[in-house]
Amino acid sequence: MSGLTTHVLDLASGKPAAGVAVRLYREGALVREAKTNSDGRCDAPLLSGEEIARGRYRIEFEVGAYYRATGTALPDPAFLETVGIDFGVAEPASHYHVPLLVSPFGYSTYRGS
Repeated sequence: MSGLTTHVLDLASGKPAAGVAVRLYREGALVREAKTNSDGRCDAPLLSGEEIARGRYRIEFEVGAYYRATGTALPDPAFLETVGIDFGVAEPASHYHVPLLVSPFGYSTYRGS
């Protein structure tokens, strides 16, 4: 199954991050907007099947707004407001899973399955 999915895990709370606004760009153009559900995932793939093409992509996650909504005290300005992950799709027939593991002061990602 080809496509592009994501999820967000809040490392500070040890739980999925619900309600994070997500934007997907391809070659600089906005392709899709979504919000994470109670499991920290989008309700549908960001791209599926033939929607995914070879090229450069960027996913932006609005983590500052997420942490404010959870009542987390953040400095002003927040260390992380928007986390952007730039990545390439070389094999459109493959599945790309790009998760975000985040806290108010750091994040990591990887190509998942």
